[in-house]
Amino acid sequence: MLHLVRHASAGDRHAWRGDDHARPLDSAGHAQAEAIASALAAAPVRRILSSPSVRCIQTIEPLAAKLGLDIETSAELAEGADGWRTEALLERLCGVAGDSVLCSHGDVIPEVLWRLSYRGVEVNPTRCKKASIWELHVRDGAVSHGIYWSPRSLGARVEGLT
Repeated sequence: MLHLVRHASAGDRHAWRGDDHARPLDSAGHAQAEAIASALAAAPVRRILSSPSVRCIQTIEPLAAKLGLDIETSAELAEGADGWRTEALLERLCGVAGDSVLCSHGDVIPEVLWRLSYRGVEVNPTRCKKASIWELHVRDGAVSHGIYWSPRSLGARVEGLT
């Protein structure tokens, strides 16, 4: 399974002074990152990949800490990444044993979902709130369907796991 995570809340892009790649999570984003970690902690995650942006890395740091895994940064997940390269990354990960978590941005994730939808995969490319998770199920080496977890539904998912 692939878990496609949109980074958590990082405040207002236009109010941030400095390089946008260095923009950190705000207090709400840190709480969302903890909820994401709780929601995915029981999954058989073997790899965690992230956009190099600070807000993406901070979003999955709590999960990496819980699982004792390193975070691999990937240009294919960076804001503005070429959709073909991101799709190729997902295809490579479909053949890997265990789950992978990928943290990216609000332009990259919908692009990937549109590409999957075009190939007939059951996903809704318009759903991609900050701190949400797309649970992409893999069958026969390809994504077969996806389940969307909104930030609000993550709390219910965590309660269902305990």
